[in-house]
Amino acid sequence: MKKINNKNITTFDEILDDKYGKQGEEKREQWEQEFEAFKLGVLIEEARTKLGITQEELAQRCGTKKSYISRIENNASDIRLSTLMRIIQQGLGGHMKITVQL
Repeated sequence: MKKINNKNITTFDEILDDKYGKQGEEKREQWEQEFEAFKLGVLIEEARTKLGITQEELAQRCGTKKSYISRIENNASDIRLSTLMRIIQQGLGGHMKITVQL
């Protein structure tokens, strides 16, 4: 990311570099992975609330437990790809797109 010419402004990347190291370093990669898991939980929660269904209803639709949905939404549980697809397709009636950035 480009540095902004104003010396009083610190970019988000600079803050991350300072706190977690540069991209590619172990501590930074761990933070990036945890952040992606957090975003996934937020996306599921937002979709569920947009549909007006509870965690219990979502769990019933996709054959899991309310506590598991809660753990996913609160970033307290890893999720298998097959389970994620079932939550999105059966539970939320949606479709999932995956991209890979190198």
